[in-house]
Amino acid sequence: MRDVSTSLDMTKKTKVALVQMQCGADPEENFKRAIQFVRDAAKQGAQVVCLPELFRSQYFCQTEEHKNFELAEEIPGRSTTTLGEVARELKIVIIASLFEKRSAGLYHNTATIIGADGNLLGKYRKMHIPDDPLYHEKFYFTPGDLGFQSWKTDRGNLGVLVCWDQWYPEAARLTALRGAEILFYPTAIGWHPKEKREFGKAQHSSWELIQRSHAVANGCYVAAANRVGHETPAGGDGIEFWGQSFICGPDGEIIAKGSIDREEIVSADVDWARVNEHRTHWPFLRDRRVDAYGGLERRLLD
Repeated sequence: MRDVSTSLDMTKKTKVALVQMQCGADPEENFKRAIQFVRDAAKQGAQVVCLPELFRSQYFCQTEEHKNFELAEEIPGRSTTTLGEVARELKIVIIASLFEKRSAGLYHNTATIIGADGNLLGKYRKMHIPDDPLYHEKFYFTPGDLGFQSWKTDRGNLGVLVCWDQWYPEAARLTALRGAEILFYPTAIGWHPKEKREFGKAQHSSWELIQRSHAVANGCYVAAANRVGHETPAGGDGIEFWGQSFICGPDGEIIAKGSIDREEIVSADVDWARVNEHRTHWPFLRDRRVDAYGGLERRLLD
């Protein structure tokens, strides 16, 4: 059996890439284009590639519509098999967000982690499910039941969360405590066009800030892959996805960032030595008062 810890010690840097893409009405075309983005990222030297949330379709949660359940698929299934073949060919790790059909009436928003050997290393089911205007995810998704996880690979120790999870410091902390040295967030987030002028700048700033704070608090890298484009699958004003996918270091500083409105591959070299350095110099994990956090499992303290 290969000694993963030894390979990690020898691999001091890993090039990670985020696919920032626009998703159209045809799932098969989206899937085909996503694979081409993955191939392009690999040609640029990427060793880990993360796709945006639910990339196979437009963001269907803008409306509550039963026919959208037809978009769901089993995991493992056709998508993970095809992505596994691509991962094996390119010798890269792929993180892919899919609409999982677990059984009739039971669906999840699930991220899959596919190893460089093509095997499905595992999956993460989105834990926090939003219910906001045009983000009607509670209609579709059962909250995750696999907990917060980390996967040791010869490309690094990877943690994966999904979109709405990015607002919760508990999720980032527990994933880091599982061993993750980089947190990936496949994402589908944007502006309501009527709100953009008044609230848009503050909304985006908050989104970026909270994730950068996870990097600082946990001494790890953070990588958020968002989609771009204006989608109106339910009619009306729709959602204008703001792109700006980014990768930040353990100090919270952004080292790579995408545009607002262009499809592109956002990539950066991850230096694993910086994780050890920041966790040693800024010992937030060491100084946690684990004896005093008993109230965190309660929704409200009296």
